[in-house]
This record gives sequence, C-alpha cells and structure tokens, in this order.
Amino acid sequence: MKRVTVQDIADALGLSRNTVSKAINNSGCLAEATREKILQKAVEMGYKQFSYINRQSGFSAKDPRERGEIALLIGSEAPLPCFSSELTGEMKKAFLRRGYTLVPYQASRENVLQRTLPRAFDPAEVRGIVCVDLFDRAYDEMICSLGLPVLFVDGPSNCGGISLPADQLYMESTAVVTRLVSELLARGRRRIGFIGDYDRCQSQYERYAAFLCAMLMAGAPVEKRFCLKTDDPEEIGAALSALPDQPEGWICAGDPAAVEAVRALGRLGKGVPEDLMICGFGDAPEARAMKPALTTVHIHTGAMAASAVQLLLSRINEPDLDYRVVHTETELIRRDSAGN
Repeated sequence: MKRVTVQDIADALGLSRNTVSKAINNSGCLAEATREKILQKAVEMGYKQFSYINRQSGFSAKDPRERGEIALLIGSEAPLPCFSSELTGEMKKAFLRRGYTLVPYQASRENVLQRTLPRAFDPAEVRGIVCVDLFDRAYDEMICSLGLPVLFVDGPSNCGGISLPADQLYMESTAVVTRLVSELLARGRRRIGFIGDYDRCQSQYERYAAFLCAMLMAGAPVEKRFCLKTDDPEEIGAALSALPDQPEGWICAGDPAAVEAVRALGRLGKGVPEDLMICGFGDAPEARAMKPALTTVHIHTGAMAASAVQLLLSRINEPDLDYRVVHTETELIRRDSAGN
C-alpha cells in the first residue's frame, strides 16, 4: 500500500503542500475551518499520524456520535508546562468542533494521596476522561476503575512492565533520541550523559531507554555518574558542580533541564558547544531564545490533539476495542548547542 504523503493530501484538497504541512504540524496561521478540513482529509486518507486510529475505530470526523462533557483531568498543581498548555488548548478546540465540551479539573495533591476525585467532578455527567500530567500509578488505576473511557496523554513510567488498562498517547521519543546519540557519536563525542527523571513518567523513561540502547548498540561507554536522575533545576546545578569531570555531551529529557544545564556549566566556565554539546526535548520558547540556541525535539501539538480526539471518541463509540498505545511523530531541531 502506497504511503500517504503531505503532497497527496494537498493534491486531494487542491491546496499547497506548505498549507497542509502547517495544519498537520500546528505551525503558522491558518483559518480553523481550513485546518479542520486538512486534518479530516488526513484521517480519511490514512496519513501516518492518524491511519492506525482510523483503521481501528472506524470513527469519522464527519460523523460525530452522542456529544457531552469530556473531563480534562490535570495532575499538576503548578501551572501547566508550555507543551501541556498548548496541547490542552488544541484539544479543547478539536473536541468543540465535534460537539463536545472539554472541562478542566485539577487533581490536587490531596486528591492524589487520598485517591479522590476533584470537587465538582461528577462521573455521571462525563462521557470520557483525558488525563494530562498525571503520573501517580495508584491514582491512575483508580481513574481507570470508574468505568469511563480514559485516555492518558503520557502517564506513569512502565519501567516495571505494567501498563495501565486504558488508551495511551505519547510523543515519539525512541527514534529521535537514537538519532541524537548517533549524531553526537559521529562528531567524535563518545562520552555522553543523560539528565532526566526516568521514573517520573513514561515519556522520560522511553528517552532514557533509547539513550542506553543507542549507546550500547554503538559500543559507547555509559558511565553511571553521567546519568543524572533529576528534573529539579537546583539538583541539576549541584550535580553538575559535584562532578570531577564532564562528559562530551548531555542529552536531556526536557528543555528545562537542558537550559539549566547550560547555565550551570557556564558558571563552571564550560562553553557550549565548544567544550560539550547539549540537547533537550520539547522545543520550548526558552530553547529558541537562549544563547546558544538549544538543539531539541519539536512535538507537534496539533497532531497530538487530533490523535487524542480520535482515540477517545473511538473508545466512546466502541468500548470493547483493545487498548491502544499511540506515538505521534516528533521532529529533531538542530541548533547551536550541539554544534550546528
């Protein structure tokens, strides 16, 4: 079967390839009607971001079923990170176009510890649940036991080999981190470290696992002291300062960790990228604004939002589907921090 390309979608709609690319990658300015038309056509044609979901669910964006409230259950007491904020905004618009209202609920620390639902959350009024930044496994299992369709956008680490009984949506991490490691190795940087709390969530665990696997397959040494299991800025700075020497490159599970690493290394008199290279993940605004600009991985929030809607609505329409784990494509952005 021929792989559907962006150009195929553009030809089918009589639009430019650039316009279709903007809609799929959620970049640039497009009318909402145009963006929706393009995403619908991508689903119909089986474009790589959406073909699996469309094939399994039989759900058509042009044929919405019963509408109602979709609960957005947020598991962070702090303001949402940039990526999560953009994603929830895109999901809200995407659900609304299908007649559903996305209603946010904050799961407080007390809710998580006591395994209770947020105040005003009434399961009887909810058609489905989207969980974002909710990484406590016991709490997530309680949510799954409510008997409602549930989608986790990221989720608790599956390092123990136990997956949640729900649909799960992630950004692709394995291939892109493997590419980052390969490119650093190709530039002669064999001593590479990793910064990130890989027990915190599945996406960071996948990045760490990809880092280890890529290093192992290349025959490059993985030095334990260069694997910093933390996301906390103060801990990152202290850990880097305590090292007797530095690797030739750091791969960070998120942009905030990478930004803090650049700052901490600057205080130690280390230059980036001349002394060592640094890569992040997420393409946050500060990654573009900092000096040197950060090599990172862009997450297509528009594509993730479209996938989230398709996954949850197909689960609502067909509750007996096998649980699905879907990864949406990411894009490596090469900038100065890795010697570009």
